[in-house]
Amino acid sequence: METKLELRHLVYFLAVADERHFGRAAAKLFIGQPALSQQLQRLERHLGVELLARTSHDVRLTPAGHAFRAEAEQVLEHARRAVDTAREAASGRAGKITIGFNFAAGQQVLRPALRRLSTDFPGLSTTLWEGLSGPQLSAVSDGKIDVALVYSGIPPRPLLTSQVSTGSLAAMVTRHHPWAGREEVAFRELADQPIVLLRRERSPAMYDAVFAAAERCGIPLTVAAEVEDAGSTAVMVEALQAVAFISDARPRRPTEDLVAMRIVDPVPRVDVRAVWRPDFQPAVTAFLTSLKAADPIPSPLGGRPLRIPVQQTDGARRAKGRSAS
Repeated sequence: METKLELRHLVYFLAVADERHFGRAAAKLFIGQPALSQQLQRLERHLGVELLARTSHDVRLTPAGHAFRAEAEQVLEHARRAVDTAREAASGRAGKITIGFNFAAGQQVLRPALRRLSTDFPGLSTTLWEGLSGPQLSAVSDGKIDVALVYSGIPPRPLLTSQVSTGSLAAMVTRHHPWAGREEVAFRELADQPIVLLRRERSPAMYDAVFAAAERCGIPLTVAAEVEDAGSTAVMVEALQAVAFISDARPRRPTEDLVAMRIVDPVPRVDVRAVWRPDFQPAVTAFLTSLKAADPIPSPLGGRPLRIPVQQTDGARRAKGRSAS
């Protein structure tokens, strides 16, 4: 039967090529000299060429041996690199991760986390995707991104989540609005104003936070328009002279024509959460570890401790998904 070429044959050959002596090479490899000689004879028979010219005093490489040595060294180097790469990927220190985030998360928690990630996991390639929270959650579910930092309550199963911060909402009006010069408004004052909201599918946590605050105040809200994105929000605020809601992480003057102010009594708040799938890769653990270690900007109420997941078997993952949901 034809002997197959194995990596150990290359290791044996290179040891003899380096030492030029079977006894010293065998001692270096911690094997017996007869076994070493036998394995190299098998290698030569498999290749059909003589690699080593043996004499009673030393061992020399043949021309074929010199050529084979250069290639064998490259093969072993590639093999070592493959092992290192696999181990790095398994530990989350190499590979790729796609991170979604909304504006508030980008300002509050993502930047310090990425700085820490680049320091602790320099071999990890990162792709960022900014967008509204609703589409981000769908992208995590669909496998388009690995983890999202978004406004969210407890997401639907089987997604996993952990709170990392808490954000507040501010009111946005045009510079011609009677509130434009104010630093803050009471939430109950919104009862007399038309408001513009992002559709719930686009930002469910923000939408729910606004109506939860209205319920606490016992006031109705007049929704003049529901829109798809921040650009449409600004257009409708100007067109309708209405009030919209934005993250307090945004500038107090979003544009020359729009200004923002604090909302108080009560302050509508939304959780910033990390959300990921139960079949997460080690890179997700690496990112969440960096997120926790980065000590991002504290929220006014303080966030819950971030739970760092551990790679588990499929059964344990399913159990964890059920308990987290």
